[in-house]
Order: sequence, then C-alpha cells, then structure tokens
Amino acid sequence: MPIEVGLTAELEEVVTQQLTADALGNKGVQVYATPYVVCLMETAAQAAIVSHLPPGTGTVGTAVEMKHLAATPLGMTVRAKATLVETDGKRLLFQVDVFDEVEKIAEGRHERFIVPNIEKFLARAMSKTKP
Repeated sequence: MPIEVGLTAELEEVVTQQLTADALGNKGVQVYATPYVVCLMETAAQAAIVSHLPPGTGTVGTAVEMKHLAATPLGMTVRAKATLVETDGKRLLFQVDVFDEVEKIAEGRHERFIVPNIEKFLARAMSKTKP
C-alpha cells in the first residue's frame, strides 16, 4: 500500500496519576504532562501509517514541534488526531491536534522517517552497548 498524504489515525488515553506533571517531579501539578502529550502525538502518527509500511520496514521520529495550549486534569480523556500532510521520499510530516473533553489542548507537527530495514537499524543501535 502506498503512503499517501491524508492518512489519519486517532488515539485516546485517560489522564492517570502516572501521566501527570506531578509524577515527573513537578510536585502538586496534577495535570497531563507535556512529555506524555508528545508521546501520544508520536504514537498517533505511527498508527496512521503502520499498516501501510512494507514488511521489514519501520519508522522513527526525528522532530516534534508542538504547543501545549491547555491543562487537562486527572480522569479526563485526551484524544490525538494525526494527519499525514507531506511526504518526501522517506520523510513523513504529520499535523497532530490533541483534545480533551472540553477543548483543544495541543497542536503541532511531527516528522518521521521510514527505515527500510528495521532489523539492520536496530542492530546498529544495539552495537553501541558492546565494548
């Protein structure tokens, strides 16, 4: 299947204690932490294309540009929608918008690159752990 502009995916998660700024050391701040917003954005982008990748390939994230617009408290559901807006060979660029049950909480762009041989890529990365 070709990877074409317009592919989308949406993912949701509930804001739990483990996903708060408090859990990351910002004591007392019981809201969805920015690093987890970024993680949801990346995961949504990957979900948009994973079924369109040839066997043996994968993707890696290379850039994230985002604005965290509003706080989301514990217990609310957040939803990220990723849309592929540009392709350039192995480069994929996504627009990602994130909402809670009330409003848009984040927006941004996420770049991923297609890795033609994921096993070779992983082997190279793992070679860093050998003396």
